[in-house]
Amino acid sequence: MIRVTLPAHLRVLSGAGTEVRLEIEGVPTLHAVLDALEERYPMLSGTIRDHVTKQRRPFLRFFACSEDISHEPTERPLPDDVASGKEPLIIIGAIAGG
Repeated sequence: MIRVTLPAHLRVLSGAGTEVRLEIEGVPTLHAVLDALEERYPMLSGTIRDHVTKQRRPFLRFFACSEDISHEPTERPLPDDVASGKEPLIIIGAIAGG
């Protein structure tokens, strides 16, 4: 069971709580988690990653075990603590401004 923490704007859009629990078959990767998240909450499709390229949207970051994995390959297995549900995968909406 993978635990995913969503930022406020995605919680509102999806109607989900702060944390979503997802079952992932096979090796849990960021790509697999995002696929499962978009399947369960279709309204999130295109909000976290581009519809066509599947690249992360600007101003979103992914953290696993306090490490920024936003620029890591999405097919890399998630850390064991995230894969086991001990730690959540955290999606953070970045803030920019001047």
